Amino acid sequence: MKYIPTIGLEIHAELKTKTKMFCGCENSFDEGNPNTNICPICMAHPGALPMINKEAVNFVLRFGLAIGGRIPEHSQFDRKSYFYPDLPKGYQISQYEHPLVSGGELCGVRITRVHLEEDTARLLHELPGGKKSKNPSSFVDYNRAGVPLMELVTEPDMKTGEEVARFAKELQKILRYLHISDADMEKGHMRIEVNISLAPEGSKELGTKVEVKNINSFRSAGDAANFEIKRQNEALEKGEKIIQETRGWNDVKRVTVSQRTKESAHDYRYFPEPDLPPLSFSPEYVEEIREMLPELPRAKKERFEREYGISEKQSEVLCDDVSLANYFEEAVSELKKKRNDGDISLLVNYLTTDLKGIMLSEKKSIEEIKIAQEHLAHLIFLIQEGTISSRMAKDLLFKMHDSGEDPETIIKEEGMKFVSDDDALLPVIHEIIKDNEKAVLEYRSGRENAVQFLVGQGMAKMKGQADPKKLRELFVKHLS
Repeated sequence: MKYIPTIGLEIHAELKTKTKMFCGCENSFDEGNPNTNICPICMAHPGALPMINKEAVNFVLRFGLAIGGRIPEHSQFDRKSYFYPDLPKGYQISQYEHPLVSGGELCGVRITRVHLEEDTARLLHELPGGKKSKNPSSFVDYNRAGVPLMELVTEPDMKTGEEVARFAKELQKILRYLHISDADMEKGHMRIEVNISLAPEGSKELGTKVEVKNINSFRSAGDAANFEIKRQNEALEKGEKIIQETRGWNDVKRVTVSQRTKESAHDYRYFPEPDLPPLSFSPEYVEEIREMLPELPRAKKERFEREYGISEKQSEVLCDDVSLANYFEEAVSELKKKRNDGDISLLVNYLTTDLKGIMLSEKKSIEEIKIAQEHLAHLIFLIQEGTISSRMAKDLLFKMHDSGEDPETIIKEEGMKFVSDDDALLPVIHEIIKDNEKAVLEYRSGRENAVQFLVGQGMAKMKGQADPKKLRELFVKHLS
């Protein structure tokens, strides 16, 4: 029998507000200083009453409008009851029947709801700084308790792990474009829970749902989904019964492992939060939030292709990171100031290959790279003007990153110069022809690409400061 997988997601994202969700504590949890950003409210001391963080509410409304969701006229917070050491109150203030956002769509996946709640504390099984305790113990850091947490629930519209990873990446992009969350999975800002069930082909009912947690990367989200599909399929084919449970993802072994049986919604005993008033949103207020929306990833990508004539792949690289996309547009503006008819394709190539390469090797974001937009534009201008070669430009780019200086300043300080004069290049031409008899014979026997090898030797000899076009011209002339 053939079984069809059905996948839905629950994704949590910590919001970048100044303060926590229901108190005035700073929304910051320094791992080296546990239990410092806390107060009687987020520690649930008797008599301490919560207050709603308006900024967090607006962030979720902004996100809801960005995905085409519906904003209700009325919303409310609820108590979700469960006992765990990382939950000071013994319950969590969340939302159930009346979320802030209903509906919407992303990557062809329907969104069920988006609601707002408070984050839990962090459980540590060793002391801060990696120090081991003398006795096997667990510790609780309440700095994260009460941080605003947006939860998104999708409809079970996905079938493969690849769809899961694609959805999560696009969600991260939108959160960053809206500037409401850093959504860094490695730091726990964004957490994915994958719900998977298998049912016989043609069945109108879904199979038993299994939830997978402890996922810390897009790759792991996709791999966890695919592993669970395979595991459940093999179990069903053997006649085994799938139980509703929560499983964890083992990132080392790349497998899921059973953790506990899964609770149902009624087990949490939801009821309206008595210490917080209900929320009301007028159509005018919703429109005010809508007007604050920035250009979103898909729209920016399409505009880049249309306005700048760049390829789909290039625009995708640029628009994957909102900071890189903004950097690109500022660099284009600077280049146009220097040369209004300047071709931006060279700028795009340097951004998506050389500069991106530096960012990856240095493990830095575009904000941390010390190459200013106007300096990159100046570098491209010098190449287009014929002042420097592309080889010199690549060397200069690294020097610009190290020093943060303008390329022309570096050229003057290091005495770099672009050599295109025949008299200066001829001695190099003669020397290379003399030292590379094999390449010379190959060229004269009809293998014209042999001259490119000789040009490369010339560029190396001149430390990248020669005009490659002039070198080729001189080699062809003298070899003929």
